[in-house]
Amino acid sequence: MPDTPKDLKRCHSILDLREVARRRLPGSIFNYLDGAAETEVTARRNTAAFDEEYLVPKCLMNLTSVSTSTAVMGQRIEWPVICSPAGASRFYHHDGELAVARAAESSGTLYSLSVAGTHSLEEVAATSRGPKMFQILPFKDGGLTRELIERCRASDYKALCLTVDATVRGKRERELRSGIGGASKFSMWSLNFALHPRWLLGQARKGSWAMPNIASYSGHTGLLASSHYLLEQLNPTVSWSDVEAIARLWNGPFALKGIMSVDEARRATDSGVTTLIVSNHGGRQLDGAAAPIDVLPEIAAVVGDKMEVILDGGIRRGVHVLKALARGAKACSIGRPYLFGLAAGGEAGVKKALDILRAELVLAMQLTGCNDVRQVDPKMLRRFSPRREAAA
Repeated sequence: MPDTPKDLKRCHSILDLREVARRRLPGSIFNYLDGAAETEVTARRNTAAFDEEYLVPKCLMNLTSVSTSTAVMGQRIEWPVICSPAGASRFYHHDGELAVARAAESSGTLYSLSVAGTHSLEEVAATSRGPKMFQILPFKDGGLTRELIERCRASDYKALCLTVDATVRGKRERELRSGIGGASKFSMWSLNFALHPRWLLGQARKGSWAMPNIASYSGHTGLLASSHYLLEQLNPTVSWSDVEAIARLWNGPFALKGIMSVDEARRATDSGVTTLIVSNHGGRQLDGAAAPIDVLPEIAAVVGDKMEVILDGGIRRGVHVLKALARGAKACSIGRPYLFGLAAGGEAGVKKALDILRAELVLAMQLTGCNDVRQVDPKMLRRFSPRREAAA
């Protein structure tokens, strides 16, 4: 692992890592990472909604040891937070997905690689022995899906994830203003990076950006051409029959990401899905959508013991993880928190982000009188709505 940047030693929260990332990244790249759809109200509410959930602590409990281990998608992990798929992680640090996979293994958790990753699934498999999941999108060309699944099998990926909430792209205004969203000639050289020479030097040493997971089908090695191909391949007519066909083809732990509707959650129980990831894509798609924590209790109640439920979106504190578990999640999935760490300090920064959240989770469990994540239940929470209180 490279030397830990001095800035990381002064980071005590995910927000601290975000600030270091903001300083280290070119403004356009930081806005791509941090931004969301339109007014970004949904992205903010993903986190703010946790503030309407209040913990009721218990005292006089035996807290000599705290167990955070659990199992998701057939894999034992040391604590109930996994790293969600994020495309183009090399934007934030030249080691990109390789750094995240190694940090996830070190933290004892699962890493999800995006089909839009800037390192190949084989490279990621070779750099980390930890459990890994691969994320695909609903593609028009079934041959691409089949090829990716076969490559995942050959590289010992333990689970497959189908993301279904991004078949059309949300209006991400910070990206558009920064010159990234829809840019016709975007590259690491095309924007003003003069104030970030360390970032540029690291990127230059690793060569041009690319999407190697789809290069054989797209016929392109460059990032821009591959991105265009990926967008053209998105299938806006994806249906439950497509979900079922992919589940049969994979025939293993299979997650459906992007579900927010109770009706769709109920339908998923008969579609070969083993895990639901309740997510609104980090607020990057539909502005004004509900927060995942808002709909989690209903979805968890509907699916019961038929499948696992993972909450994705808004996690910035260990106490958020505890609240999600109390509302029925088996685990949580994070994106921006570990990417802030990646931008702040590469592999060491990702590890720092994961260490912060894990330590906060353990502390929150101790302060609520809970010594095992399997004991977390809804009785630990009370729901408070400022809007209802104001009306009263």
